[in-house]
Formats: sequence, C-alpha cells, structure tokens
Amino acid sequence: MSPESKAKYPQDLVAIFHASFHPTRGHVIDWSMKASDDLNLDNLEFSALPSGLHLVEQDVVYFTKDSHHGVCVFRRRKTIEHGHRGFRLSSLGILLAKSQRPRPWRHLAMLKDLVSRIHLSCEDSGTLHPTESGWDPARVFFEERKVRRADLGGAGEWRGWSHELFEVPVDPPSATPTLHLPHLLRILGPSSLTLYKHVLGRRRILLYTQPPVEAACILCHVAADLCFEAQAESSSTSREGLGRLRGRHSDPIAVLGMVTLSDLERLRVESVSGRGWIACTTDALFLEKPACYDLLIDLATNKGISRPTFYASKPLPPTSPRGPTHRLSTIRFAWSDVRLWNELDRILLLDSAQHYSSHSHSTSHNPQPSSSSASTSPPPHHHHHHHHHHQALDDLDPCFPQHANAPLKSKLITTWTDAWRVYEDVCVICAGLLMGSWRSNSYLGGGSGLRLEGEDELNVVEGAGSSGKAGATSAYVRSLGMGIEGRPVASGSGELQTGSHRRSSGMSWSSGRATVIAASSSSGIGNGKARQVSSVSTAFAGDGAGVHDATEEEREEERERERERGLLTTLSLLQTFHAHTAFQLSVLESFIPRQPAYSDNPTTSASAGPPPTETNTPPTATPTNTVYLAPKDVLAFELGPLSAFDARYLEWLGQEYAGDTRVVVKRGWRDLLGALLGYA
Repeated sequence: MSPESKAKYPQDLVAIFHASFHPTRGHVIDWSMKASDDLNLDNLEFSALPSGLHLVEQDVVYFTKDSHHGVCVFRRRKTIEHGHRGFRLSSLGILLAKSQRPRPWRHLAMLKDLVSRIHLSCEDSGTLHPTESGWDPARVFFEERKVRRADLGGAGEWRGWSHELFEVPVDPPSATPTLHLPHLLRILGPSSLTLYKHVLGRRRILLYTQPPVEAACILCHVAADLCFEAQAESSSTSREGLGRLRGRHSDPIAVLGMVTLSDLERLRVESVSGRGWIACTTDALFLEKPACYDLLIDLATNKGISRPTFYASKPLPPTSPRGPTHRLSTIRFAWSDVRLWNELDRILLLDSAQHYSSHSHSTSHNPQPSSSSASTSPPPHHHHHHHHHHQALDDLDPCFPQHANAPLKSKLITTWTDAWRVYEDVCVICAGLLMGSWRSNSYLGGGSGLRLEGEDELNVVEGAGSSGKAGATSAYVRSLGMGIEGRPVASGSGELQTGSHRRSSGMSWSSGRATVIAASSSSGIGNGKARQVSSVSTAFAGDGAGVHDATEEEREEERERERERGLLTTLSLLQTFHAHTAFQLSVLESFIPRQPAYSDNPTTSASAGPPPTETNTPPTATPTNTVYLAPKDVLAFELGPLSAFDARYLEWLGQEYAGDTRVVVKRGWRDLLGALLGYA
C-alpha cells in the first residue's frame, strides 16, 4: 500500500490564495497561505482572473507558476458596492508541489465546495468580503492537504496509464482531463493529428478561447497526454536497451494552462528551453503576436458551425527592423493522417454505438429530454460535477446538437455542420486513394489503397507476434498492469525488428488493428489480470439489453458500466497514439548512425541525391552528422512525401530524438517529381 493511500487527501499543496478585482488597485491577491516563505505568488492574480472572465457567472482555470501547477475556482457575485459595476469578481486557487505528474483536478470538487461555504458565510454575516475568521475553512483545507513529505506520499508519481485511470482516486472521475480524450477527438476531428504532431515535436502551442475557459484548460492537459508516456519514458530508456531513441528533454511537454499578456517574457524563456509548451489565453492581442508560438488553435471561431481553426506561424522575410517577423497561415490535417484517423474513428464509433444502445434502453422506461448524443447530454442522475465537465466541452463541439427540438437557428447550424463533415469525409476518402497510389508505386509493396475494414479488425490477433501474421482467430488482450502497449518488438538478440519498417500486429495502425484493453472488474484491473474476449464489442461491455423499470441499484450499475466503458475507450485511444509514436521513432532510429559523434564522414544520406537547398530551424545542439531523407524514406514513416508539414514534422523529431545528428528531408523538384511517378 502506497503512503498516499493511507492519507485521506493527497498532500501536495504548497499554497492557497484568494484573488479578486479591486476597483482602484485592479487585480490583487488579498489572502494567502504558503507552505514556505520562499514561494513567490507575484502576478498569480492575472492567471486566476484572466481577461473577459467577468462575462460568466462561474468558471475553473488551470495555470502554472514557476513550474508549480495550480487550479482556481472563479465566482461572480452581485453587489451594490461602489466601484464594482454591480459584481464582485474573485477566485480561490491552490498551487501544487513540483512532481512528474501533478494532478490539481483531484482537489477541484472540494475546492468548489470550499468556495460555496465561504461565500455563504459572507451572505449570512451580511459582509461583502470574508473576515479573518471567515477564512478558517480555507485554513483547514490547506492544513489537511499541504506538503509534508519530499516524495509527496506518492501523490505525484507516474506509473502508467492503467494506474492513472483505474487506481488514482478522483472525485468525481470525470474531473480527470484524460477521460475527455474521446470528446477532444470528436471536437477537432482529423485535425487532432496535427495537434498530436506538434506535441510530439515539442512545439509551442497556444489555444485562443473566450470565456468560459475551463474547456480550453482541459484541452491543454489532454493534448499533452497524447504523448505523455512516450516523452516521460524517453529519458529513462536507452537506445541499446529497448531499441528506442533517447529524447533531449527529460520531462514531457510543459502544460502552462492559462496565460496572459503579463506572461510574454515567461513564454520567451520557456521557448528557449526547447521543451515545448501548451497554453491557452483569452487575450486577443496574442493573435497579433505569431512569433510567440508555432501553432494557434482558435476555439473562438467555433460557434457550433465548424471545427476550431488551426493556424501555423510562419516566418516572413525581413522588410524593416520594426516590421512583422511572422504571419499566421491556416493549416489542416495532412492526407497521410487518414489511416491513423480511421483507426481512432473506429474506436470512437464503437464507443458511441455502445453508449447509444445503453442510453436508449435505460431511457425507454424513464423518459428524458431527447438528445442526439449521450455524450453531450448526460442523464439527470449523473453527478453534478460530471455534467458540468461535459457541458464545458460541449460548448466547443460542433458535431452534436443539444436537443432534437432545438429552434430553427440551431437546426440550420446542424445542417451546415453536416455539410462540413461530408466535405471532411470526402477529403479523407481522396487522401486514402492517393496514399494508396503512392504506396503501390513505392518499395513498400505491402501497402494498399483504400480499405473497407470491419470493426472486428480492431483486435490484436494472438500468435501474430513480431511477424505480423494474422493467422489465429482468438483475440489476445494484454494485462492492464503492462501499461499502454504497442512498443517495438525486440528479437532474442535484443535488436529491433523493423523489417521494411512496417509495424507488427501489436502496434499496427496501417493494417487497421489496435489492441483493445479489457478487464472483467475494477478489482481485476487493479491487480493486472487480463481476460480473453472474442470481439471488441465484448470489451466495451454494457449493451443495455433487457432493461426494465430500473431501480436505483440498477441505475448505479449502469453508470458504473458506462464509466468503465469510457475508461476502456480512453485507454484504447492512448494505446493507439503510443503505438504510432513508437513505430515512427523505431523507423527514425534505423536512419540514425549508431555513433554519430565519432563518424569519419560527418554527412550521411539515407538515399542517394543532392542535399536540399532549404532547411528548417536547426536543433538546440550543434549537429555533427546530417542525414538526408528522400521521399521514399518519408513513406517508411507512413507520411506523405509531398507534404511540407510532414517534412517539418520529421525534422522536429530529429531535433528531439536524433542526438547529434541533423535530419533533413529532401524536397527538391527532382525528388518531388520522383515521388509522384513512384521511382524516387
């Protein structure tokens, strides 16, 4: 039993504070408690009360301060006090100790209750601001949860996704940002893979939103989780041991949460480190400063009509000393992303089918307001916090109308949304056809064009092993204690088996297969036991068949089945991303010299041909070797040889994982023409 399990609450807080807006002094911190006097809380009030928050009644804001993660609860209260323009704006927040996996959401439910108690106390006493004794509940809250041990009693440990989702207690469970991964993918669609590539490449990512901001803060954490396991393990995994490259940075990409204009210098410092970061903001002036970030996701453009807009920051040739240095250019998903997206979409469709079936049965005898998506309108018996978290994300979702009896405007919006999704589907089909044409003409003869793959292909076939042969019929389900699977398969000699750089069945997405992790019960999950399933539909249990007038106990069981189904869906999606990451890093390793620092020839080439004339930003360290990748080498990564974005993405991977070797993708006209004709 871990030390954390013995404590009633996670003991990882280093500060608690109250920020408010003063009519003459502006943003101020008017009360605080700290575990150490050395902790600096300056400028924290701006993160706790970002611009525009006065437009909403309540909100939740995630942020960081000097690598300390935190969360605060915002409330807007009516007042007749002079200078406040009818409202008092305040936030009560906490800061956590530094750790590998800080989890501020574990304190969120109790922090909301604490805010309500303090405000209720003010109303009862007839005061506008808490008195000194009015802060007593906050003092008790902090004393119960403040840091007492250097190891935090295990509160900040990282033990893999199975432990994270099934064993780390969170109340309510929906407060865990990672569980919103399926919803994130539905909101962003195939463009989520553009975000994934920027995260793996450790770029600077900024989300622009309008209040409320909780959904944007959650998306920051979910985006980082796409590559969290791979980036967390890269520092402790040697190239010779498991055949994987070592990353330059020991920590995953930084999640900064809410940032404001006062954080510009901080963003500059974070950018110099090369670790990469993800942040969100409500300050529209950031739209005029594209030099501060590499990818901008404009959530404000999503008015329920289309998906959020992605912009890439591109440098401009210098014209004048004070002229603009960068511009924003719209960026969409690459056609090479189609295969991975099809696999993710199948998992999402399976989850939706099970959810619809279960929800329709449970409501047939208990009528509820109609809804086109169970994920966007949870049943009334769900926990209040559970509904609040989903509603925050539903505000960003263009794909699910809230009610079938919505007004005419909403129906028109749905019509345009459907047209957009048809256009997106056409792009996906065309991309599949073109990618299939490339592979049929390439040396990767195992590739094929567009495939009509059924849901049963989501199983990993037992006995396929590293050879990738699908001969057996029974499904093999890995133990949950083994974490997210799909790592490169090593032979008995310890060498990585990549063959022609096609993934084995255990980590294949090009063949349309993904491991589905299942468990018979919560206790089975905790002790790492696995069971055999005959199909994916049995892994996502709970079809809701034979539901009658449900008792409270039956409804509770149904909620538990729904929660477990969501956990299994999230694990399957995380595993798919991890398998894809492991595959591309294994291919990259095959092109990197074993001892680049001692090579007699500082320039090597994966394929014959002249070096390119243009390159991207050099890595942080001075390279001693250079590897040039031809279009057919790009195909080995399952990427598009004609895509400029895919070329940049490979060079980002080289900067992070290639050590002293510089990776450059050749994009001369001869190379591109050869890729089109199939001989390069």
